[in-house]
Amino acid sequence: MSLSIAGELQNLKKRGIFRSTRVIAGRQSSKVVVEGVELLMLCSNNYLGLADHPALTEASVSALERFGTSSGASRLVAGTMELHEELEADTASFKGSESALLFNSGYAANTGIIQAIAGRGDVVFSDRLNHASIIDGCILSGAAMIRYPHNDHEALAGLIAKKRGSGRCVIVTDAVFSMDGDIAPLKELINIKKRYDALLVVDDAHGCGVLGEKGKGSAELMGVIDDIDINVGTFGKAFGSFGAYAATSSEFRSFLLNRARSFIFSTSLPPSVLAASIAAIKIVRSEEGRVLRRRLRENSDLFRKLLNSYGFSTGKSSTQIIPLICGSPEATMAFSARLFSEGVYVQGIRPPTVPAGSSRLRCTVMATHNPSDLERAAAKIAGVGRELGVV
Repeated sequence: MSLSIAGELQNLKKRGIFRSTRVIAGRQSSKVVVEGVELLMLCSNNYLGLADHPALTEASVSALERFGTSSGASRLVAGTMELHEELEADTASFKGSESALLFNSGYAANTGIIQAIAGRGDVVFSDRLNHASIIDGCILSGAAMIRYPHNDHEALAGLIAKKRGSGRCVIVTDAVFSMDGDIAPLKELINIKKRYDALLVVDDAHGCGVLGEKGKGSAELMGVIDDIDINVGTFGKAFGSFGAYAATSSEFRSFLLNRARSFIFSTSLPPSVLAASIAAIKIVRSEEGRVLRRRLRENSDLFRKLLNSYGFSTGKSSTQIIPLICGSPEATMAFSARLFSEGVYVQGIRPPTVPAGSSRLRCTVMATHNPSDLERAAAKIAGVGRELGVV
């Protein structure tokens, strides 16, 4: 067995998709220290820079002192504390939904929700570029999974008309696609949902907190926030905390509470994390949040424009996620390593996270980036890209 594992690891290295971790010393911020070197952080999901915000730290410490370190149990046993209900109420108010249910992570939310609402005899229609957690949720559900071409609502409608079957029909999509930075055609998906009496689940992990006038996410940006059955979001990205939620109707909340296995069988989020998320929602809803969103848009537009001016294609990205397609895993990781030596921290993304032949640098911009740092980073990316023949 040990030889087989060793062989598989060696095979991963030969294919250029072996993975390892790098340790960041200190706080998550726009600049970080890795292996004793200060780097510009360009691969974090800490989009608004809240991960080291004093208000979140203070709230977390206060909750730790008042409520202790753990909830002690799953929510349905003895693990529902005051802060769980407070955060759910704040989340529902923020999203404009009847109710909300917390999950321990975005992965737990997607696997639990899809498994709860779909099963054998049902069909789930999933965008081809959906996150792995959505794919795994479809597999765990036991429902038939049909993957439709990326953001192609006409193809989706055709597939539903032909293959929906007699059971429940579920459409599930990312709102902002985490590796491409483009946005799903939510208005068109809602029209299809209504035409075929389907359920629509939207994972807005990378849009909540940053898109829309009030930061409610992609659905607010497109004016369809009331037409989505289950709106999934996370506190571990723009909100600078941890955990996830389903913003939905009271009826769906009760259903998920009784059927979502990742909710039922997990010790619930600890008080310190809950308190940080509550503080983050207050910031996102405030004038400070509005300013941070504006800065994020300006920084994202600037960085994308700079990269395009140097000859890079950034695909259909319209958000703070900006991909630079390199092709092979080897070229991608060489690019990432050279940028690391130049003081720019950008991770390479390889299969199976992205399709074969589309390995890339996934650049992510933050509201707290200094525009001059982004200008220098773009110039360094261009220089290394030309040196390696990627541009």
